[in-house]
Amino acid sequence: MYLAHYNLKERPFSISPDSRFLWLSEKHKEGLANLKYGVMENKGFLVLTGDIGTGKTLLINSLIRITGVNALIATIPDPDLEIMDFFNLLSDEFKMNKVFISKGDFLIEFKQFLLESYASNKAVLLIIDEAQRLNHELLEQIRLLSNIELGNRKLINIFFVGQREFNQLIRDDRNRAVRQRISVNFQLKPLSKPETVDYIHHRLKMAGATEEIFKPDAVREIFNFSRGYPRLINVICDLALLT
Repeated sequence: MYLAHYNLKERPFSISPDSRFLWLSEKHKEGLANLKYGVMENKGFLVLTGDIGTGKTLLINSLIRITGVNALIATIPDPDLEIMDFFNLLSDEFKMNKVFISKGDFLIEFKQFLLESYASNKAVLLIIDEAQRLNHELLEQIRLLSNIELGNRKLINIFFVGQREFNQLIRDDRNRAVRQRISVNFQLKPLSKPETVDYIHHRLKMAGATEEIFKPDAVREIFNFSRGYPRLINVICDLALLT
């Protein structure tokens, strides 16, 4: 609606994660480096937490893209599930082409799946989004999946991606076995004011802007209202351009 007015090629502030518009602050670079290390070195359990709108999904998508590993990836968007529902969703995500009615049957097939993936030089990555919604029982079952090893080599990397409440969950004494296995735990924080300036300018440039659109006073107000949360920055900037 406003692209022609500003001589833009596309909308610069869509709220849908788009790796083409990825801009990495120092904290994003640090998080990405830590997570990349965890995947490349096959560290098992990795955690990425942050408030809503800090860019966790975009960072994970970018991580998958830049690692360049030959990987089979399953994403669980909401883990608030019964155990067998979780196992069957996992089976579907990994295209195992089977519905299971018992935990034992699933574990036998899943171990075979992991061994075949390893033999084919394919990494297996499980991403559990909204991890703060996990309950203790399911979290324990996920821990047991990580016990499937070949020698001393982990056959599956498990990403817990969620809000900061996930760290409270794993501090529960019942979940200490999971907590002790986490090799990388990174918290993504909102952008600072200078980072917000760079973030806005980067997205505008990627969308084709050739001149300044948001004046310094406007960017300062955007930061004050958004408090540095990228998703809110996108919403405010998009509506400002429309207005």
